[in-house]
Amino acid sequence: MTVDYRLQRRLAAEILGVGESRIWISPNPEDREDIEGAVTKDDVRSLISRGLIKVLPAKGNAHRWLERKGKRSEGHRRGPGKRKGTAFSRRDPETMWVNKVRKMRAYIRWLRDHGMLSRKDYRTLYTLIKGNRFASLSDLRRYAESAGMIKGGGAK
Repeated sequence: MTVDYRLQRRLAAEILGVGESRIWISPNPEDREDIEGAVTKDDVRSLISRGLIKVLPAKGNAHRWLERKGKRSEGHRRGPGKRKGTAFSRRDPETMWVNKVRKMRAYIRWLRDHGMLSRKDYRTLYTLIKGNRFASLSDLRRYAESAGMIKGGGAK
């Protein structure tokens, strides 16, 4: 025989300010008469104070560990519909700059070590690279060749 506590559940939800699905009512048969007799909000309040009606904790979603880290799982909601801009425009500018600078510095180091660039010209180019003077390695090569800095055999 099922017991109908719909009225008590609704009143308790209103009192406690939660949804009806979060209301727990004691299943103990000894308390059944007290619960069935509660038809006013005051009656339900007394049942709440006696512990016969309680609030269940809110239900959460899975992957709580990601929420704690403040992240989403990699790849989650990253499909083409979420993307704005080309792949190039979505790249990290700082990383791109670092890679470009490393490439140019390696090139002028190679030129200096092979005697194709004087120490003074190396230092000049190094500071220009640091100041973001060159857009690319080919731009750096063009500049060094037109300024007559590169001596000897062909470039790397």
